[in-house]
Amino acid sequence: MGKKRITRKGAASVDQGLRARLLSRASKLHLDRGVLTIVASFNNTIVSLADLAGNVVVQASAGSLGFKGTRKSTPYAAAKAGEVVGERAKQMGVKEVKVIIKGAGAGRESALRSFLAFGIDVVSIEDRTPIPHNGPRPRKPRRV
Repeated sequence: MGKKRITRKGAASVDQGLRARLLSRASKLHLDRGVLTIVASFNNTIVSLADLAGNVVVQASAGSLGFKGTRKSTPYAAAKAGEVVGERAKQMGVKEVKVIIKGAGAGRESALRSFLAFGIDVVSIEDRTPIPHNGPRPRKPRRV
């Protein structure tokens, strides 16, 4: 027999409780410029906004918004994380950002586009995806 599985209709959407909790905290900090870092791995997308000294002020990821499993790595989940950080940045008065993108995941562009929908200017976009130059040491030749 086994357990009966109950599926929710809106399972792919953002958990509204988590989103509201992230946006409800009123920020006393006021920033004019910042650094937006997008880390897009194959499993998750993390969007963080830091001040010019490097202190992270706002951070959201696909996992923190309630996405689980393979849905975390989708462009939709990355866009929702970018929206949350963009709303918080707008509340803090951020006018321009420098963007740093790392990783080769699916949410690279969608997280940036959803953040930029809030009318914040981009000073520069830098791709810091780690690329191996020579790779690891090869195996020794087999003796027969």
